[in-house]
Amino acid sequence: MASEHYFSSDPGSDPRRRSIEVTLAGRDLTLTTAAGVFSPDRVDAGTAVLLAETPAPPTAGHLLDVGCGWGPITLSLALSSPDATVWAVDVNNRVLDLVRDNARALGLPNVNAVTPDDVPDDLRFATIWSNPPIRVGKGELHGLLQRWLPRLETGSDAWLVVQKNLGSDSLQRWMNETMADAVDVTRASTSKGYRVLRARRH
Repeated sequence: MASEHYFSSDPGSDPRRRSIEVTLAGRDLTLTTAAGVFSPDRVDAGTAVLLAETPAPPTAGHLLDVGCGWGPITLSLALSSPDATVWAVDVNNRVLDLVRDNARALGLPNVNAVTPDDVPDDLRFATIWSNPPIRVGKGELHGLLQRWLPRLETGSDAWLVVQKNLGSDSLQRWMNETMADAVDVTRASTSKGYRVLRARRH
């Protein structure tokens, strides 16, 4: 991955698929990952904090995972809320294929793994969970949040995990200053060097 980044839409490296053992939603699972994706060997520390610190998701409606990677958040949502529709959004087609294959292997028909532009414009979400791609740069990150957070249903929450030393507190301030007409952002918890931020839709 030295010559490309997992933000690429179509990584050119050899996929080198592999199986890993993980625990999601209280279940021990064997899932498929690949080279050229984020944290291919395990559930990364930030995602693990988000999954541990966030309340149970809504049981119905449309749920969104922004920057889904190979799918640990998406699959956790789908396992926890089988009657909900889970949208897994990423720009990387390799990870979208992995999410689809993992969902199929787990018998989860309620997962839609798509690029951002393939999400219907009129959908509103009962929750958004995300380990957002901080390293993509402030401009891209801010645009991502401004695109998705206003699409929460009124009174619903987005849950974001951000490493403290990668600017979680400054991001929280920016959201409250720039997106005050849409969401109110609070720090829900701190664990292992990560903040979990809750953004509630007005």
